[in-house]
Amino acid sequence: MSLDTATVRRIAKLARIRVDDAEVATLQTELNAILGYVEQLNEVNVDGVAPLTGGAQMAMRLREDVRTDGEIAEKILANAPDRVDHFFAVPKVVE
Repeated sequence: MSLDTATVRRIAKLARIRVDDAEVATLQTELNAILGYVEQLNEVNVDGVAPLTGGAQMAMRLREDVRTDGEIAEKILANAPDRVDHFFAVPKVVE
């Protein structure tokens, strides 16, 4: 399959892409190369390969939902300009 310049302009219009006259030839070459690659994929032998319907049917491994402090609180608070106990201290902004 080969695209002509009118089809390239129509594709650009549908995609809402502004294409100058000088860019049409380059875009036509690139689109034809993409379509050529897709045609090559039709030649691949897929006999015996089960179709993949997506990853949604796979069972996900779950971990226990445990709340932690990340075990690096002191490292994080070491960067704080001001702190109170294990918290960042910030100036009061609402009266």
